[in-house]
Amino acid sequence: MNIILVALGGFFGSILRFYISQITGKRLIGTWIANISGSLLLAFIYYLHVNGQITASIWALLGVGFCGAYTTFSTFGNETLELIFDKKYKIAFLYVFTTLSVSFILVSIVRYITY
Repeated sequence: MNIILVALGGFFGSILRFYISQITGKRLIGTWIANISGSLLLAFIYYLHVNGQITASIWALLGVGFCGAYTTFSTFGNETLELIFDKKYKIAFLYVFTTLSVSFILVSIVRYITY
């Protein structure tokens, strides 16, 4: 049953990820938004899961499936390499730095508020 829940969550997560990239019209911005918001969402879902407020099935659906498909490390890595190959070092640095730092800060805030 969990594999179906992960697949269902992944289906909707990937569609939302695609939609964000379409409405922003830029891959970098779309990936950045998805990774930041996905990190924040996953932090909340994880908190609810480890504190027994959601079931393992909901965790599989939302945490593993939805957030797993919605966020995208492979695209993040590929876009960073494209920037480096295009000698856009400043943009590559800012992209990596802001993606990681904003994600870590938001997840830290969630942990601080919820624990």
